[in-house]
Amino acid sequence: MAGVDEERAPGTSPSGLGLPPVVGPADVAAGLTAPERLGAPGEAPFTRGLHKTMYRGRLWTMRQYAGFGSARSTNERFRYLLGQGQTGLSVAFDLPTQMGLDSDAPRAQGEVGRVGVAIDSLEDMDDLLHGIPLDRVSISMTINATAPILLAMVVALADERGVARSELRGTVQNDILKEFAARGTYVYPPGPSLALATDVIAWAAQHVPRWNPISISGYHIREAGATAPQEIAFTLANGLAYVDSVRRRGLAMDAFGPRLSFFFAAHSDLFEEVAKFRAARRLWWELAGARGATDPRARMLRFHTQTAGSTLTAQQPEVNTVRVAIQALAAVMGGTQSLHTNAYDEALGLPTPESARLALRTQQVVAFESGAAATADPLGGSYYVEWLTDRLEREAREILAEVERVGGAVAAIESGYLQRQIEESAFRYQQDVESGGRPVVGVNCYVETAGTTPPVAPGDPEAEARQRAELIRRRAARDDARARRALADVTARSRAGDNVMDAIVEAVKARATLGEISDAMREVFGEQR
Repeated sequence: MAGVDEERAPGTSPSGLGLPPVVGPADVAAGLTAPERLGAPGEAPFTRGLHKTMYRGRLWTMRQYAGFGSARSTNERFRYLLGQGQTGLSVAFDLPTQMGLDSDAPRAQGEVGRVGVAIDSLEDMDDLLHGIPLDRVSISMTINATAPILLAMVVALADERGVARSELRGTVQNDILKEFAARGTYVYPPGPSLALATDVIAWAAQHVPRWNPISISGYHIREAGATAPQEIAFTLANGLAYVDSVRRRGLAMDAFGPRLSFFFAAHSDLFEEVAKFRAARRLWWELAGARGATDPRARMLRFHTQTAGSTLTAQQPEVNTVRVAIQALAAVMGGTQSLHTNAYDEALGLPTPESARLALRTQQVVAFESGAAATADPLGGSYYVEWLTDRLEREAREILAEVERVGGAVAAIESGYLQRQIEESAFRYQQDVESGGRPVVGVNCYVETAGTTPPVAPGDPEAEARQRAELIRRRAARDDARARRALADVTARSRAGDNVMDAIVEAVKARATLGEISDAMREVFGEQR
């Protein structure tokens, strides 16, 4: 069992930042602690957190991510987690749902329900949220290309249950730019995709005012291999692209800015991650102000955090519990508004109920036993944390300037610039791991040679067959003429360049399926290959 040289000073952060062996007053930049740079918790520029008392007033939302094959089985997991003390829902969808394909589409074969829940119709959404009060439980949906359709399903379901739209609370990820940059579940080309994301933001501001219509996601950018400064810069660059797109529709940033949300990863370097969150808040305050926001709420960077899936190891998976605990602590000490903690066995497959419960208990221990929630910004004023916050902000500014030089986020994605930067960072990090320069316990040091890694479970052909059969039955039972008229309206509004959200809501109510609605827009926008 090979270890590491315990006398060796690391010297650099995981993002490659050179670190001094000790930081003192002389190392903190002049003016860094001035009010306009640091301030107090709950005061601009919100470096130290969005609220004066932070978690003394209200804890973050504990929102465990889940999605299992069918809507009914996922509903069971949601109700189990709510019973265990979870305070918000977070929905994982299968790949066909993410890609705008019905479960009986040829391209969906073998993928139905494999990495999340399959949602084809409003009836599926009803099954997913059975027994869950829509006006009291916040619902987060990790969905992007088909975000307009999934949001429309929640709204249509609320209408049919008699729940006021103004009472709906939750988030739809709706961040299509990061799909082109780092993840790949896009459907339409970049231009129409950005227009659809903008439709959701503009429509939600009027119809579901308590809903977050976008979660601008650095998480997937970081998971693809970006460094912490790149995660800040590329995420905020994408955020500016959405802001500019909505402003071109004639909406002032104060009208929609308060409902913008962000999504970041929490990795295992406690101090780099805490400083990353603080730097991102301070930088967004400035960038939003430059885009015309005057309402302080429109300049606040509110964010959800997920512990880093890319840091989980199939080797010695129980060690992941330690990683997740450190990452959760970083998110809380960095001032997150909601948090998902990964289960230790997620490098092997979907989490078991037992591992999901332990992940939730990890958050509860941080909340009620660690002391991290007892005071706002507990690491604020640390010479090292303030130095690192300033360093990360400076690095992120330089990257943002380069993105602007190539024409902004959309142009950077279309040219491949952004993807190349992420790939190069991922390659450098992997080289460090393989050389042993970056220790990963259980992988390149303290390795256990005994035992084998359990195989990843295959899909469930029987569950997939049931989902397809139910979809066919529901199509046959609907008023098909009404569904066809609603789909034609989606196509017509897409062709006219109108906001399509009202048409999609009506199509959902007419029992048109997710794949049919996606096809109605594919007819106009085409499909990105």
